[in-house]
Formats: sequence, structure tokens, C-alpha cells
Amino acid sequence: MIETKIREKTCDAVRNLFGHELKPDSIGLEKTKKEITGDYTIVVFSLLKISRKSPEATAMEIGNFLQQHLPEISGFNVIKGFLNLVLSDHFWVKFLVTNAARPDFGFHKSRHEPPVVLEYSSPNTNKPLHLGHIRNNLLGFSLAEILKANGQKVIKANLINDRGIHICKSMLAYLKWGNNETPGSTGMKGDHLIGKYYVLFNRYYKSEIHSLIEKGLTEEEAERQAPLILEAQEILRKWEARDTETVDLWKRMNGWAYEGFDLTYQRLGVDFDKIYYESETYLLGKELVMEGLQNGVLVQKEDGSIWADLKNDGLDEKLLLRADGTSVYMTQDLGTAQLRYDDFHPSSMIYVVGNEQNYHFDVLKKVLAKLGKDYATHINHLSYGMVELPEGKMKSREGTVVDADDLIDEMVRTAGETTRELGKANELSTDEAVKLFNIIGLGALKYFILKVDPKKNMLFDPKESIDFNGNTGPFIQYAYARIKSLLVRAESVGLLWEDAVLPSQMTLLPLEKETIKRLYQFQEVVVQAGNELSPAIIANYVFELAKSFNQIYQELPILKEPDQDKVVLRMAISKFTGSILQKSMKLLGISVPERM
Repeated sequence: MIETKIREKTCDAVRNLFGHELKPDSIGLEKTKKEITGDYTIVVFSLLKISRKSPEATAMEIGNFLQQHLPEISGFNVIKGFLNLVLSDHFWVKFLVTNAARPDFGFHKSRHEPPVVLEYSSPNTNKPLHLGHIRNNLLGFSLAEILKANGQKVIKANLINDRGIHICKSMLAYLKWGNNETPGSTGMKGDHLIGKYYVLFNRYYKSEIHSLIEKGLTEEEAERQAPLILEAQEILRKWEARDTETVDLWKRMNGWAYEGFDLTYQRLGVDFDKIYYESETYLLGKELVMEGLQNGVLVQKEDGSIWADLKNDGLDEKLLLRADGTSVYMTQDLGTAQLRYDDFHPSSMIYVVGNEQNYHFDVLKKVLAKLGKDYATHINHLSYGMVELPEGKMKSREGTVVDADDLIDEMVRTAGETTRELGKANELSTDEAVKLFNIIGLGALKYFILKVDPKKNMLFDPKESIDFNGNTGPFIQYAYARIKSLLVRAESVGLLWEDAVLPSQMTLLPLEKETIKRLYQFQEVVVQAGNELSPAIIANYVFELAKSFNQIYQELPILKEPDQDKVVLRMAISKFTGSILQKSMKLLGISVPERM
């Protein structure tokens, strides 16, 4: 990497010029600002005590030394305490020729270290996946790809929340109003059918609450005493007691949900290496809680409930087991964490979970630490923001969520309409067009969500996401298809550009140099995205790369360029750009079309 060379040679300059030893990582090096001539900038203010000279004089002496001793540097300029270095065109051309055909460029060799366990999706079996789940799944899958590109072994884990009061609500509603209907008899996906009964439960539950309030109860009292919630709690107790009929119904309805989830996962293009079920992990969690009680790190109250007192840790008391012995979400998360540690001894456990659960994960780490689990420090909560639509927030229990399957259908339909209007599918067969519309529709959805910093809330606008201009997935996909078309045309006219040798001294136009610089940055961007756990860094990089290439395509001749060396150069830039566009989009879980 040229950055390493610059830092090391700057240390040589300081030693030779000022008689002082420095470590390379102490050198302040950054990319030169766009409005200033240069590629890399050394900030010399921290060196003034060593040089005992002005910022300008210090920068000039170091710049002269670097230009004399580092052949990659063709010039420099000084603005106050900023030394702006210009890399030679030869350096950029050599980089292009050396790396354009490398399939592994930007990716790192596998590390010999424990894996990362990355949890995402984590659906509840009482409702289908919705828009919020889509962001979760896309973030998790993309992050797994990015970490693997950084040489890490990743275990993609899914925790199915298949037990608890919410699942019992759907079960109760089905018992009362289901008439033994099934996904087969209704033609509904199983997760949709169960979600229907979850909404139905809450509709009648709200009606009961309203009636009790009219009779003089407070809202809180009404919520606790409504007959439906008491019946749902009884189903939960029966389930934990392994009542045969209750467990059989639970297995049947959960089976419908799993089948529905799998179809949605297939459409989204996400998968998992390991699936955990809350119904299996909560028992281990209960064992950990009882051990903590016996060891005196947890407390039991008069009603029999068990709590973790975290007030000294700046938090609050946290319920771990209810008075009736039933568990809470925290209980199963304790068990799941222990099970994952036992299974993989991971270097890190990353949970992709919305920011409304920030407190939950603070508590989880504190409780695990109280229980003496060293791996508590390995837990990392990737807290992402909520997704809203132009119409506002979504609510599962009121049935106002945007269903994932419906949204995917809408994206593919809109992609088809837009693509046809622009004439980009005119030469395709029906099957090819259908495939293209799926690629564009899902690419638009994924890119629009992933380009936003995970920590930020976002507004998802389906119409805005399917646009062949601007910072969108289709814009990047079209740039890739344009490159593939260019390569096909070059082959059709017999242009053997890949066998040609470029002159060692070649002058680059600003657009050419800018695009090659962006290609060079790919390896840095992959590392940064992995360190910051942010697919948005990849997304915004690949947009800028596509935009840079489009400028070359629109403003400079390629196949019609009379200078054959320039033809070879621009074809090499085109092919390398296509490769990095494809790699970048794959890291986001997005396909790119060969034709458009």
C-alpha cells in the first residue's frame, strides 16, 4: 500500500533532516481535499517541535526529501502546515495493469482466529416479516459478506422467537376463531395466516380493555384483567408444562410460520449457517438464572420472581424469571449467548437488532458479567434505526405493517414498468425480462436501505428507490451492464486490448486518474466497512465509482479513440470498474445484470 510507503519514508525524512526517530503510525496522513492539487496530504504540525522550523519550511524540506527518495511521488505543494503529495501517472497506470485482472483484489486471506457469530433476522412466529425485518436481514447478510471479505470466518445465526405470550395470543385466536383453516385451505402463506390471528386477538383484546375501563378500571388494570390476556397467559403456562394439545398446536402453527419465512428469505437472497430456537435456549437461560441465585449474584423477591439488581451499574432492576416461573426475553438471551459460546467460542457475537433494544443489550452484558461470563465483553449490538414510510410508522398488532412479500412484489412490478418505459428490456425475451425486473426491483430495495448509515432512522420511498439516475441501485446496475456491453462490442470488432502492453510513461487525463484512484480505494473501503460494521460505506463508495466511470463513458471516446494506447487504457479501466462494481454489489447482497 502506498500509504505505508509514504509513512515509512516520512520517518526516514524526519530522521535524516531533524535527527529524530518516529514510528510510521504517528505520521498524520490523509487523502488530499478535492479542491487542492494532490493525492495524499501529510499534516506536519505535530512535527514542529522536532524540526524547530515554521510549518511551511518543515513541509518543504520533507516534500523535497520524499520526491527525491520515493519514485511514486512526482510533485508536491505546501499550504501552511499541509504537505500535499502528487503521485505519478506511472504509479496509477502500474497499479491498474497489476491489479485489473486479480479476482481477489480488495479481499483479504482467511484469518486463523475464532469466528464471528452474527445474529440477524430473529423473527417472531406470530406474524410475517415486514419492512423492519427487511432492513435487519439485509444489514445482517451484507455485514456477513463484508466481514468474510476481511478474512473473518462468520457464522450467520438466526434466533427464531418461537415461544412466549405473543405466540400464545395467535394460538388462542386460532383456537377461538380459526375453524381449523390451514395455509392449504386458504391459499395464504403460513406466516400470513398466523399474523391474521395475531391482529384478530389484539382487536378483541382492545375491545375488552375498553369495556373494563368503562366499568371503572384503570387502563393498566384493564390490560392485566381482560379475559383474553388471562387465557393467553394460561396457554403459556400449559406450554411450559408441556401440555400435549398445547404443544401440538404450537408445533403446527410454528411449522406454517417457518415455511412462510423460508420463502421470503429465498426471495431476499439471505441465508443462515445456524438456526437457534428460543424454545430450546430459554431452558438453559433458566439454569443460568438459578445458578446466579444460588451464587448470590441474583435476588429473589417475596413473590418468587428472580431479578438482577443493576443499580450500581447505572441501570435498574431487571426481571429474569416471573413469579409463576415463566421466563422473559432476557432469560432466553442469556441461554442463547451461552449456547453460542459453547458451540463456537467466537471472537465476537454481533447482534443486528433495532435501537429500541439498546437498553436490553446493556442489561444482557451486565447480567452475563455478573454471572461470571468472560464472553460478555465479546457482545456487540449493531443498533440500527427504524424504517418509516412516507405514510408514517407501522404497527404489527394493528395490521398496519408493510408486509415484506407485498413490498417485494411491488418493487418488482415497479421495476418492470420503469424498465419498459425506458426501453431497457426491448431486446430481451420474456424470461430474460422477468429475471431482469427481479434483479432491478430487489437491487433497488436493497441498495436504498443499505446506503443509509445503519445507526440512523430512515424513510423508505419505493418510488425514489427505482430510478436510473441518482444514488440508486438501478443506476449502478446500469453502469455495470453498460460496461459488459462495451466489452462485448470490443470483442465483436476483434480488439485484442488485453494482450497489449501500455507504455511505462503515460499521461493520464483527470477523469482517467480519478477513476483509477477510486478503484485503488476499494481495498481501503472494504476494511473500513468491516471495522465500522457499516454496509453504507460500501454502498456510497460504489455509487461514486459508477458515477466516475459514467463520466469517462460520456465524455471520452473509448473504442473510437484514435490513440491505441488510450483505447487499451480505457478498456482496462472499464473492465476493472466492472469487476469492482460487481464485487461491491455482491457485498451488499445485490445482483448485477449482464444486459439492460
